[in-house]
Amino acid sequence: AAFTTSRQTYLNSIINMKLAISALLIGSAAAFTTSPSTRATSSLQVSEIELGSTEPLGVFDPLGWMDTEPEAFERRRAVERKHGRIAMMAMLGTFVHNNGWTFDGYLSPSTGLKFSDIDSGINGLFQVPAAGLAQIILFCGFVELTWWPASDLSGDYGVRLGTLNDWEEQPSKYYRQKNAELNNGRAAMM
Repeated sequence: AAFTTSRQTYLNSIINMKLAISALLIGSAAAFTTSPSTRATSSLQVSEIELGSTEPLGVFDPLGWMDTEPEAFERRRAVERKHGRIAMMAMLGTFVHNNGWTFDGYLSPSTGLKFSDIDSGINGLFQVPAAGLAQIILFCGFVELTWWPASDLSGDYGVRLGTLNDWEEQPSKYYRQKNAELNNGRAAMM
C-alpha cells in the first residue's frame, strides 16, 4: 500500500508539472501576437518608428540608417520583431529545461537517449543526434516559409487570443503590448 501511495504521489507531481508547463506556454503566447491589418482609429495610434523607442535611449539608431536608408526601416523592424520572438521562445525553452522539466520518454529510441539525459545549456545541443537537429532545422524552415513568411513585414500572422490582444476593441493596449514585445525580444536577443 505504501508503494502504491508513493507511486501515485509521483504520478500526480508529473501531471502537475505538465499542467504548469502547458499553462506557461499558453500564457506566454500573448507575447508573440501581432497587430491586425486594420485597427480602430484612435489618438493612441503611433507610427512604427515610435514603437520600441523607450527611455532613456529613445529611437536607438547608432549607425544612422534611418536617415541614410529610411526605405529599409520596415524590413529591419520586421526582422527585429521575428528574431525577438524566436529569442523569447528560445529563452522560455531554456528556463523550462534548466528547471528540470523534460518530456517523458525517448528523444532517440534507437540510441536509448531519453529527454532527461540531455544536459542543460549549450552542451545539450551537442548531445542531440544529427537526425534530430536536422528535423529541428527542417521544421524551422517549414515555419519560416509557410507560417511566418519573410515577405509579410506586418508581423501579423493571424494569432488571436481572445481579449489578450483585442486591439480593435481596446486600442490603448496596442502601443503597450507592441513596446513590450519589442523590448522583451531585445532583452531575449541579448
